[in-house]
Order: sequence, then C-alpha cells, then structure tokens
Amino acid sequence: METELHGFSYSVYTWIVRFALLEKSVKYHSIEVNPFSDSGHPAHPFGKVPLLIHNGFRLYETSAIIRYVDLAFPGPSLQPEDARGRARVDQIISIVDNYAYWPLVRQVSSHGYFNKAFGLEVDHSVLMAGLDAAPKILSALDGLVAEQGLIKTGQLSLADIHLGPIISYFNMAPEGAKQLKSYRQLSRWWGAISKQRGVEKTMPKLPRLK
Repeated sequence: METELHGFSYSVYTWIVRFALLEKSVKYHSIEVNPFSDSGHPAHPFGKVPLLIHNGFRLYETSAIIRYVDLAFPGPSLQPEDARGRARVDQIISIVDNYAYWPLVRQVSSHGYFNKAFGLEVDHSVLMAGLDAAPKILSALDGLVAEQGLIKTGQLSLADIHLGPIISYFNMAPEGAKQLKSYRQLSRWWGAISKQRGVEKTMPKLPRLK
C-alpha cells in the first residue's frame, strides 16, 4: 500500500496526522508543502495541509484523515466502541477545530513562541486576544479530557491525538504555559500525553526560546 502525507513541518494539523499514523504503525512518504506560499498546496482545493493519499484515495481535513487512518489500517482502535465515548471524542475534536485552534495556536503560540523563536515581529495585541479567549476554551476542555482516552482508559483516543499537539504549541508560549497550570484536569492530562512516544517521535524540531 502506498501512503503519502503532504504537509508542512511546523503545521500543528500535520503533526496531528503524523501522530495518528505512528500510533497505527503506518509507513508513509512525507511530502513537504508550504501552505503559506502564494499558491498553497496545488492539490488541495483550499491550498492547505495536510492531505493524505492512500492507494489513490485522496483525503483532506485533519479530522477526516485521522478517522480514516484509524479505520483503514490495522492496530489498536483509537475510537471508543460505545456511543457516548465516541461522541465525547468527536466533541473534543470539534472544540479544537472550531474554538481552540485560532486563539491557542495562531494567536498565543504564534506570537508568544514562534515569532520570538524565529526572530519575527510579535504583535502583543494578537497575543493578548488569544490569552483573553483561552480561559473559556481551557475550562471546557478541563471538564472533558478526563472522561475519555488516556486518562480514563489508559489508551490513546483520537481526541488525545487531536488535542495533544494543540496544547503542546500553546504550552510553548510562556504565557500559555502559565494559563494551563490553572486547569487541574487538563494539566494532569497534558502531563500524561506529553510523555507518550507518539508526541516525542512526531513533534517538529523547533528552536528553544532564549
């Protein structure tokens, strides 16, 4: 079976797919695409990443890709069997995509970590907007992460895999790390997730803040 992952090294969503592929022990070819170029990804109708190709089947949208990876490849199931458990996983994934990604990654992580680390301009108003939006998101997740996946069952779920890289990027910003400590269940969950081999082996190589 030929599997290709088209993605960008620093993309948090590409990282999520790498994490899922590793957990299912999928061998794949990695193709680097910069979605921030003028044209973006030519094979993606919206010019974005990631994009998965498996035996000619082309799929984009991260949540669809990781669900497909779980079902299409052998290995441990990454989704609960019961309706409530699966609904909780889907709920967390939806919160990440609809509410968490922009403030936690594009605002806090980008301006609290990435721009500083790469010597780019930091917009403190954007950073503060993300920090102001974060508590509602972190509070919602704090009440959900212990009800599924690694903390509850000892086994990773797609919710853990989808949320882990997002929280990792948020935590790289000192301001984000400080906020995260206020949420007991989420901090406990992050402590467990951050020790997983999937996080370590698929994390982008990034510079440390000085």
